[in-house]
Amino acid sequence: MSGYPLSAKGIDGVSRRRFLAGTGSLLGAAALVGHAAPAHAETRLVNTPIPTGAHVPALVVGTGYGGSVAALRLARAGVNVHMVEMGMAWDTPGPDGKIFANTTKPDYRSFWLRSRTKQPLSNFLGFPLDKDVPCHTGILDAEDFAGITVYQGRGVGGGSLVNGGMAVTPRRENFAAILPTVDAQEMYATYYPRANAGLGVTNVDQAWWESASCYQYARVGRKHAQRSGFPFVFVPNVYDWEYMKQELAGSVPRSALDGEVIYGNNNGKKTLQKTYLSQAAATGRVTVSALHKVTSVTPAPGGGYTVAIDQIDTTGATLASKTVTADKVFFAAGSVGTSKLLTRLKATGALPALNDQIGKGWGDNGNVMCGRANHMWDPTGKLQSAMPTAGIDNWDAGGAFAEVAPLPTGIETYASFYLSITKTPHRAEFTWNPATGKVDLSWQQAWKQTSIDAAKTIFDKINAKEGTIYRTDLFGVYKIWGDHLTYHPLGGAVLGKATDNHGRLHGYQGLYVIDGALIPGNASVNPFVTITALAERNIERIVAEDF
Repeated sequence: MSGYPLSAKGIDGVSRRRFLAGTGSLLGAAALVGHAAPAHAETRLVNTPIPTGAHVPALVVGTGYGGSVAALRLARAGVNVHMVEMGMAWDTPGPDGKIFANTTKPDYRSFWLRSRTKQPLSNFLGFPLDKDVPCHTGILDAEDFAGITVYQGRGVGGGSLVNGGMAVTPRRENFAAILPTVDAQEMYATYYPRANAGLGVTNVDQAWWESASCYQYARVGRKHAQRSGFPFVFVPNVYDWEYMKQELAGSVPRSALDGEVIYGNNNGKKTLQKTYLSQAAATGRVTVSALHKVTSVTPAPGGGYTVAIDQIDTTGATLASKTVTADKVFFAAGSVGTSKLLTRLKATGALPALNDQIGKGWGDNGNVMCGRANHMWDPTGKLQSAMPTAGIDNWDAGGAFAEVAPLPTGIETYASFYLSITKTPHRAEFTWNPATGKVDLSWQQAWKQTSIDAAKTIFDKINAKEGTIYRTDLFGVYKIWGDHLTYHPLGGAVLGKATDNHGRLHGYQGLYVIDGALIPGNASVNPFVTITALAERNIERIVAEDF
């Protein structure tokens, strides 16, 4: 996922073709594989708390990208599916009439079971930004481990609820380093097009973008990148660009132009609720239990699996503990959620035959953030769209891609803000800690120096060219780098190691991993399109061979 911004990449002329390896043609090719982009008619999954004692053919743990793909494809193959989601359904407006809170005004809806916010940008102009809020099962989880905070979406739709929608297909020449056991040809010919179509990915109207006041910040970012010799590239998004045009014209309620991103977007973004999950609901074969948390999975005496589930309330308290059986279980709780659960189940003897690769290969996608202080003649604009559209590509020369990100404060900041994705070799491991009864992660914050060094290959050069400096007021007092977090957790149950080459867990028939835990730590770009495409690939094989 991603913070204030979330994802971004770009396109211009040859740079577009070079960076995206034909994403435009992938989008066009989607119609050829029979998976047209979804219409805006939305069928909601009904929150149906599963009763204890129930039996389901397929249980999907989590409702993010991988889980949503699995649910849709299983349902279309005639399989009844129940999804279990720890977060809320996000289908009921709050006191302000909106489902999601505004980015600049966090409230009880904003954070997962915290009594004080922990915002990605902790300071601004010398003032701390965090504030006390009622403890609630809010939409954004800032989960703390030793050395790193991992931001994750909580709710039906997972990370799609809280990211910036940047839908990036990696350059094909980088793919072998991302998923070495996967056939790149089939991914780029079939599964990336299918994912882009299913997610509703489109490109911004560049003619409109060139004059839109809400993208002044991005045009400043382009000028500075190009003056220093870096390619500036546009990247597709899942936002409804026609809606954003109407936002700017003042004819519809503002969402992206009201800073809505990390705590949800009320209108224009095509989250999974509007795409894969809507199509899954329309089959009539998929149900979901929100505010339900899987605590155990064990082989059932008569075959299949016994699954223990806690139903919680909005304070996190357990309302009921249930036991259900499932013929097959798909782990789709996100890289951290899936890895933590499997690590605990192996160590505590619930699933002892899982192999020794469980918990390994976890990485932060090289995430690091920074801001630059521009001159007065380079204002970035009071009005900034919260949906980023582009970035700076220095992957080949410096190992970094920098999203030109929004800083939607509502005031002129003269600041450029960036989320970098960098090439990093560091991988951590999840382990069970019996003394605390929790899962630990072996990440070391010092490892972020690799990412900082890669990002500096871009921003040191731009600062030298422009005569500008880094902002030191965004991540603490006199702190330049946001090196304490990731929006893009990946790995922990790596494809071809903890699982076979299609996500089947070693040691057990009928257990699968189908989310970002399969990708070993670094995707070279914002990862959700790759997670979706890999899920499309894997579930096609699983449906054909296992059902």
